[in-house]
This record gives sequence, structure tokens and C-alpha cells, in this order.
Amino acid sequence: MKISTLTFLCLTALASQAHASSPDAWAAYDKVVIASCTKASGLKNAKPVGNAAQFDDRVGYTALLLQGQYPQKHMKGLQGSELCLYNKKSKIAYVTEWDSIRPTVNAQ
Repeated sequence: MKISTLTFLCLTALASQAHASSPDAWAAYDKVVIASCTKASGLKNAKPVGNAAQFDDRVGYTALLLQGQYPQKHMKGLQGSELCLYNKKSKIAYVTEWDSIRPTVNAQ
């Protein structure tokens, strides 16, 4: 194989990888993460807080903070937070209560 042909093939492979994560692809992925996390959430009217945290592919997860209302009657509509971890490989969302993330109000 000629050097010029080999160089062309390598450059073509690198160029195609550079376009793999387009803004449209990230937007579509974000929609999937938000939909999966809100569906897995135990909160009523769960909404994302800020943007998702994209972990390195070696970790395999995207994290998203959700906020909503506790659905239990005894909670009387109290606001709650959950942390969602979305597994990129299995496409499954896992949530856990994360109320400790909210800052406490200091009485002065």
C-alpha cells in the first residue's frame, strides 16, 4: 500500500471521529437522559436542575440532578431532590434521594 493512500485513510478515519459528537447528537442524548431520569424518579413533577454532568466514557454514566415534590400525602407537597445516574451502556436510569445538596437557610 502506498504511503499516500495510508495517510489518506488515517486522516479520513480521524476526521469522521471528530464529527461523531455533533451538537444535535448531544441535544438528542440529553433529551433521552432527561426522559429516562424523570421516568425513574419518585418525585412528582420532576424537572432537571441545570445541565447533566457528562462523565468520561470509562466511567459510563451521566449524572443529572432532579427537583420535584414528594408524592406521599404525609409530605404535603414538600420539595425534594434526587440524583439520577444514567448508564450509557445499558440505557437505564438509577435515582436516589439527594436532599442534602440543597443549601440550608441560616436564620439571622
